Amino acid sequence: MNEVTQVSRVALVGRPNVGKSTLFNRLVGKRQAITDPTPGVTRDAVESVWKNGDRYVLLADTGGYQTEGGELDRVVAARSIERAKSCDLIILVLDIRNLTPEDEDFIALLRPYAAKMIVALNKADSPEKDTLAADFLSLGFAEYVCLSASHGRGVDELTERVFDRLPRLALPLEPEPDLRLAILGKPNAGKSTLVNLLTDSDLSIVSEIPGTTRDPVEGRFIFQGRRIRVLDTAGIRRRGKVVEDVEYYSVNRAIKTIGESDVVLLLIDAEEGLTDQDKKIAYQIVKEGRGIIFGLNKWDLLPKIKNQVEAVRDRIRFLFPILDFAPVVPLSAKQGEGLKELLQTVVRVNKQLYQRIDTAKLNEMLKFWMEDLPTPQIKGVTYKIRYLTQVSVLPVKFVAFGNHGKDTPSSLTEYLINRIRKDLGFADVPIQFEVRGGK
Repeated sequence: MNEVTQVSRVALVGRPNVGKSTLFNRLVGKRQAITDPTPGVTRDAVESVWKNGDRYVLLADTGGYQTEGGELDRVVAARSIERAKSCDLIILVLDIRNLTPEDEDFIALLRPYAAKMIVALNKADSPEKDTLAADFLSLGFAEYVCLSASHGRGVDELTERVFDRLPRLALPLEPEPDLRLAILGKPNAGKSTLVNLLTDSDLSIVSEIPGTTRDPVEGRFIFQGRRIRVLDTAGIRRRGKVVEDVEYYSVNRAIKTIGESDVVLLLIDAEEGLTDQDKKIAYQIVKEGRGIIFGLNKWDLLPKIKNQVEAVRDRIRFLFPILDFAPVVPLSAKQGEGLKELLQTVVRVNKQLYQRIDTAKLNEMLKFWMEDLPTPQIKGVTYKIRYLTQVSVLPVKFVAFGNHGKDTPSSLTEYLINRIRKDLGFADVPIQFEVRGGK
């Protein structure tokens, strides 16, 4: 459920490779949309706040319109037109060097919305190229702006034109989410289907073609009174298979979203099972100190066998021993099964990630734990932990002070981590633990 109200929406539309994504990144002030000479890089609409002084609009970079292509291209084109229809203002991006038949076909479809359109003639890198605008006047639109998205030329004029056309509205900016959820996994594991189901929308294009999602797609919804932002990311393949520049950048962006999230759902195709790549992603999530949940999607397609869920959980714990804390949730995004359990798990994990334990209480527990454990001795050396404190949340990190610092045996640190999990309510999250000398 999106909570932005009373805000104007603007759509960038046009055929592939006219510079929409470059212009989008220039206008919103960050590299959010992937740019590449390969036509059709943008598929799902990418949306962000475009700020001009004390005013804001929501700007959408849509997928490119192209008439010759497969079924996926036709879906992208249809979605672009629908987005344009629903917006308050349309920026039609054309290449000033060349008006193509494909441009003309797209313009014909947009003609009913000409009153809310501004034409941006991109790739006018110098004033001399502005003369080429004369070739476009016959299109009959009221406003044209010559610009260069890559160099920034003419962008201020476009900004002024857009904001002059839109009403000055009080914008209650979307509140910060209570929880940031990222969905990662292999291509075609069902990430886009799940995001669309959670947000009750068609934010992400769903296709049988692996790798349909390239830009991270953001959606928002509310669960049990909590505002949740969810990110659908590009599917992550083995590095050996990442051959296209676009896909390589998509994967890097997907990995980057780990650090921008609180909880990461690692979606696994239950029919295919776990892979080495899943293991690498999982370790990266733990390294970042984020919450991790294994989501076993397409669970409905497996034969119903007694204790099957527990068997899969045991398999994950066997393959990923350092991740034995991570919850495992079976679900079917396509059938809408298991969503309540999944979201309850997400909320529970997030709560643990932000839990902070008072130092006095922590050291009371430490005393009890150490009394409950025979004093560790290795080769005649006695190891003691005298003081314990929690230094951060997200990542959850504890620092202990002992008589032998970092040389403290792992058996003792693992014992303390397990007691922290069991006795203090950190059962489902990664814990970073450091032992220092002193105190």
